[in-house]
Amino acid sequence: MFAILQFAFMQRALAAGVVIAVVAPLIGMFLVVRRYSLMADTLAHVSLAGIALGILFNIHPLAGALLASLIAAVSIESIRRSKAGFEESALALFLSGGLALATVILSAAHSFNVNLLSFLFGSIATVAQSDVYAIIILGIFVAATILLLYKELFAVAFDEELAGAQGIKARTFGLVIMTLAAVTVSLALRIVGVLLTGALMVIPVVSALRFGYGFRRTLCLSIAFSLLAVVSGLFLAFTFNLASGGVIVLAALFIFTLSALLN
Repeated sequence: MFAILQFAFMQRALAAGVVIAVVAPLIGMFLVVRRYSLMADTLAHVSLAGIALGILFNIHPLAGALLASLIAAVSIESIRRSKAGFEESALALFLSGGLALATVILSAAHSFNVNLLSFLFGSIATVAQSDVYAIIILGIFVAATILLLYKELFAVAFDEELAGAQGIKARTFGLVIMTLAAVTVSLALRIVGVLLTGALMVIPVVSALRFGYGFRRTLCLSIAFSLLAVVSGLFLAFTFNLASGGVIVLAALFIFTLSALLN
């Protein structure tokens, strides 16, 4: 099995995959606790519009995806803060709107090709060295921010009103969570794909929650589940020439099934 690592593209995919496997449940945990599990899917679909703009204007797709998802994250958080009563509808609006915009841009640019499919479903063969560097740098940024602001993010995720009463700026740290989610979604696009990124951020967390541990132990367990799903999924995708995103998510679902049977 380790003979697979002699291939340079597999080394790049594994390096990027490990970073994503650690970061995805880190921020996914806060989204699940906030009951915002669909946020990851929404940002992923919006990021597709950013990828389309990147292809159209010949810039790095990851940069376009990051910009689009950041704008969407800030906008959705602003809508949620407005107390307008249609927070969940806003997710649906951005999800469908982002996908529709991406479709229009790509059709206008005549860019429906195999490379686009790799963004939709993930592909280990298309991970470039520049992608690996970007994923590692942004992954370190996300992880370091969470570790540095852990107490504040923890308090805001569980109860914003109580956090505000304790002097924590709930609005600011809520925006931090959304921004980190947008960055994480952009990181996972190459390996997992637009359509399945949200699943990797949520399924390992839900699997770990089945064991009923405290927040920190659950967070560590979700990272372990995510690593197992990503590494095994990458090896299976290479062995059977399959889309990496689908195999990784199926591996995560298998782990969830086992955790549900055990608990």
